[in-house]
Amino acid sequence: MRDYLDFYIGGEWVAPAEPRTLDVINPADEKVAGRISLGSEADVDRAVAAAKAAFPAYSETTREQRLELLQAIAAEYQKRYAEIADAITEEMGAPSALAQRAQAASGIGHLQVAIGVLKDYRFEEKRGNTLIKKEPIGVCGFITPWNWPINQIATKVFPALATGCTMVLKPSEIAPFSGYIFAQVLGAAGVPKGVFNLVNGDGPGVGAAIAAHPDVDMVSFTGSTRAGIAVAKAAADTVKRVHQELGGKSPCLVLEDADVGKAVTVAMRQMLTNSGQSCNAPTRLLVPRARMEEAKEAARAVAEKTRVGDPKGDAQLGPVVSDVQWTKIQGLIERGVEEGATLLCGGPGKPDGLERGYYVRPTVFADVDNDMTIAREEIFGPVMTIIGYEDEEQAVEIANDTPYGLAAYVHSSDTGHARKVAARLRAGQVNINGAELDFTAPFGGYKQSGNGREWGDHAFEEFLETKAILGHA
Repeated sequence: MRDYLDFYIGGEWVAPAEPRTLDVINPADEKVAGRISLGSEADVDRAVAAAKAAFPAYSETTREQRLELLQAIAAEYQKRYAEIADAITEEMGAPSALAQRAQAASGIGHLQVAIGVLKDYRFEEKRGNTLIKKEPIGVCGFITPWNWPINQIATKVFPALATGCTMVLKPSEIAPFSGYIFAQVLGAAGVPKGVFNLVNGDGPGVGAAIAAHPDVDMVSFTGSTRAGIAVAKAAADTVKRVHQELGGKSPCLVLEDADVGKAVTVAMRQMLTNSGQSCNAPTRLLVPRARMEEAKEAARAVAEKTRVGDPKGDAQLGPVVSDVQWTKIQGLIERGVEEGATLLCGGPGKPDGLERGYYVRPTVFADVDNDMTIAREEIFGPVMTIIGYEDEEQAVEIANDTPYGLAAYVHSSDTGHARKVAARLRAGQVNINGAELDFTAPFGGYKQSGNGREWGDHAFEEFLETKAILGHA
């Protein structure tokens, strides 16, 4: 039982202004795994004041000092690595192997990239008689989600530290354990007092206060498009910079010259990772109508072979994060059946033998029209929708027919052909033939999938202001 009741403000663990607690539920067994405190506007005020007070000194630190700090964080993170992975499994149900190899690993991955970028990043550039200088933006507010808890914290905190910013973090109240340990790591690494602050809480109590706070210079939010709109509105009165990484309904185009069985297998495995709870998951599988039966067979085979169960065992698929999420997914599965899609496998209800825990059957729908609810709304669960197309032109049209634009996927036996199709897709990141993840590549979306970019050197830009000094020479 974890009791994480204090907040990290000004370099110290302090009690909340008002004592209110929230039970954190383990989604694998529906039991209480721990408690956190729910913060308030008063707690945000204290944290922002600490960050503001720390900014003048920290913003003037040298590149070498920040590199030394990031390397100290890396050493402390490695000491707590296994504990962080275990916390992620407990708080949001990620299978142990996934928590170890991907969830916890992403923290180190983004930290190493930030160190590499910082070593060579150009903060100043001379153009004739003018100096163009990039300076830290100031106090940053971070609101992060539950699905990749450490990954989303790392993509914000490490570039902000590298560029000289101070910050206040609100992790998801649904999966807060790993964020709490992360704060302990930063404290142990010697992050100066007030540079990093953590306040737990919910969106209305803490998230809204961070977004609206007049002393927060930028806010970075990752979550649903609906919540992102609320953050942007709350931030508008203070004209602060707003960065958002929001929802997705990513298409996966299997072109006519592709190995359909192989492509569908890759797409299914990508979609099922993390129980389908990834904003960039390839959830709309577009295949030639003439190859539909082949695609159905391959998709069903992957779904039926996927082991669902206890995330601390050998399961490939754990539970989804909460009862609320489980109920939402069930409703959308039922909507798919009602609207006439062909249910190939899975469907409503829990897998056999898993009556306790928020487990979802790996589900595949075929004969889906892109106007159906399951093709329009982000399900955020292990549900694949297969859509047929007549020709490549129609495939691209269907792929782009969505309010989202976070990611897209293309499969073809001809890489040159795949590149041409990728260029036509309205998405922030396009993956060709199952390419490996690249932490240096910019990550973010078009349209209602957000604005701005994370990862690599593009992340640094979000935390910097540009100043032109004329007559400098």
